[in-house]
Amino acid sequence: MPELIFPGPEGRLEGRYHPQPGKPDAPIAIVLHPHPQFGGTMNNRVVYNLHYAFHNMGFTVMRFNFRGVGRSQGEFDQGIGELSDAASALDYLQAMNPNSKHCWVAGFSFGAWIGMQLLMRRPEITGFISVAPPANMYDFSFLAPCPSSGLIVNGTADRVAPPKDTHSLVGKLREQKGITITHEEIEGADHFFRDDEAHMKPMIELVQNYVRRRLTETTR
Repeated sequence: MPELIFPGPEGRLEGRYHPQPGKPDAPIAIVLHPHPQFGGTMNNRVVYNLHYAFHNMGFTVMRFNFRGVGRSQGEFDQGIGELSDAASALDYLQAMNPNSKHCWVAGFSFGAWIGMQLLMRRPEITGFISVAPPANMYDFSFLAPCPSSGLIVNGTADRVAPPKDTHSLVGKLREQKGITITHEEIEGADHFFRDDEAHMKPMIELVQNYVRRRLTETTR
């Protein structure tokens, strides 16, 4: 998979880009990593698995390091700059794939929060995946209204982002008309879906089943 350096708001950003050869109209997806100050990088296991899940479904996929992580320039900016980084990454991905008809954003933990904000800025995003969104740490009230349907997945044993806060977020989003929020829980999974067989694999299968179903539908 080609390494990528592309321009961001605060200098260069480092990414991994995985196109679909010979398919210029393949759907595109970006995958956003967890909190930079707690060891989050684009090589996080959840992010890595989401990346390949999308690629295996025929998407051209990109993941990248937020500012100050790995070889990306700049320094942590409390989510404000990271949202700008994500917008730059999406700009780059769209410029490389101008014929793509579908655009998805997936994020894990802090990356889920950034991804949901990107959703509000970019009406062309047709679907989202939010894995373990930290609804206890960040305000998600900006999702009013939430512009597209998506899937929220969390583990029932998540102590970083407790399930009760995720349930509350899902409840608020489901009150909105015109979109459908699908919510799935992985029994016994912690925040990081550490057990590959019991937690990571079922989570990735849920994501793939959801995305495949959405790609056959015409509604948002």
